[in-house]
Amino acid sequence: MPWTKVATTADLAPEEVIEVIVGDQSIALYNVEGTFYATHNICTHAFAKLHKGYLEDCRIECPLHQGVFDVRTGEPLEGPVSEKLRIFNVKVDGEDILVET
Repeated sequence: MPWTKVATTADLAPEEVIEVIVGDQSIALYNVEGTFYATHNICTHAFAKLHKGYLEDCRIECPLHQGVFDVRTGEPLEGPVSEKLRIFNVKVDGEDILVET
């Protein structure tokens, strides 16, 4: 699987989430206390972009129906979501943030 540069560490403040596009995939990129995570950006319950949601610790709350996912694992934590999010491996190379797709 290829690694793609999606951002730099300066692009993402602590406790922030942004949308990045790799090919035709919308990916949510999270900074949780200096550790970066990436998930599919579309909620598994209904079409809503997670980067517009509320990030607290390792939990992202969907802006549409308030379902909550763990950004580290993609696991649903609170309903109405029940299906896991796809997660992507992330690595930092110097200041560059790369995602494996």
